[in-house]
Amino acid sequence: MSFKGKTVWITGASSGIGAALAREWASRGARVILSGRDEARLNEVAASLETETLVLPFDVRDEDAMREATARATQGAGVDIFVANAGISQRSPAVDTAMQVYRDIIAIDLTAQIAATQALLPHMTQRSSGKLVFISSVAGKVGVPLRTAYCAAKFGLIGYADALRAELSLSGIDVHVVCPGSVATDVSRNALTGDGSRRGRSDKAIDEGIAPGDAAKTIVDAVELKQREIIVAQGMEEAMAELRRTPDQLFDQISQMVAKGYMAKMQVEDQ
Repeated sequence: MSFKGKTVWITGASSGIGAALAREWASRGARVILSGRDEARLNEVAASLETETLVLPFDVRDEDAMREATARATQGAGVDIFVANAGISQRSPAVDTAMQVYRDIIAIDLTAQIAATQALLPHMTQRSSGKLVFISSVAGKVGVPLRTAYCAAKFGLIGYADALRAELSLSGIDVHVVCPGSVATDVSRNALTGDGSRRGRSDKAIDEGIAPGDAAKTIVDAVELKQREIIVAQGMEEAMAELRRTPDQLFDQISQMVAKGYMAKMQVEDQ
């Protein structure tokens, strides 16, 4: 498909993978809507793009602000592609991690992404078209030490996306799950420690990771090809993720449940 003239809405768009995706889609002729908490940095990204842009700043945990942003984003040409990218990582052993850290990471990385998608779904289902792109992680396929909260949220995001894909399989809406490994961003510096404070330093694996621009190109190419599960990793991370890759045959089998009236049958039984 061509992305020329399409509108792509990206959360967590002020830096890292989100900003790189904005640049990649803009280079292919798409209009871009940028969301995140830092309006100044969003404006910097917007200024660097040679395309029509709209900046909608909000904290993803603020559902009222999110719904207001959704109303603005869906005006006019509407939203063709939504990228649920906002997130925060973790670097702390479970035994030293406060429950509030679990609550905060799950709220940002999982619940807020679900809420934003739910708010946008009526718009896409009415149009019978669209693409939903969920940025999970290799840590959403493989449990990684020092990231118990992050893994819980990212595994959950994949579960939501996979179930949603099956439900939408006859709707004209595509659902993509992206599992990046180490990408050279500030994800480790911004990660929460056990007491909820910002870690403030990176690590070798991240610093030597895939360049954000390269990751973005891989993701957009795969979305264009309608790949349902997109692994963006190298070396051992890629090997681990491939071991846990969901086979396309299983996706097809689950979607066939919808085609055979499974949802309608369940709804009748629940009445």
